[in-house]
Amino acid sequence: MEKIRKGDEVVVITGRDKGKRGTVLRRINDQSLLVEGVNVVLKHTRPNPMKGVEGGIREKTLPIHRSNLMLFNPATGRGDRVGIRSLQDGTKVRFFKSSGEQVRA
Repeated sequence: MEKIRKGDEVVVITGRDKGKRGTVLRRINDQSLLVEGVNVVLKHTRPNPMKGVEGGIREKTLPIHRSNLMLFNPATGRGDRVGIRSLQDGTKVRFFKSSGEQVRA
């Protein structure tokens, strides 16, 4: 079970975009995530009339490593560490380590 999933709201804790919040759009692999509005760079593209591509400068969102992200806790308004525990019926759930309350999925 992953601690950060698609659709979660996360906070960047280190790097150029430190302090920004965004929603996880998708997982690239085990370590990298695509987060909305985070790690956005400018990409210069050449025109290619054969493919119908216009030239210019476009914004592109690049993946960010999961170690640079924390799950956003709405109760505290900050990023929080996440743990995984098993309930009595055998299902696994995520919980915030500071308060012990369950993460709303």
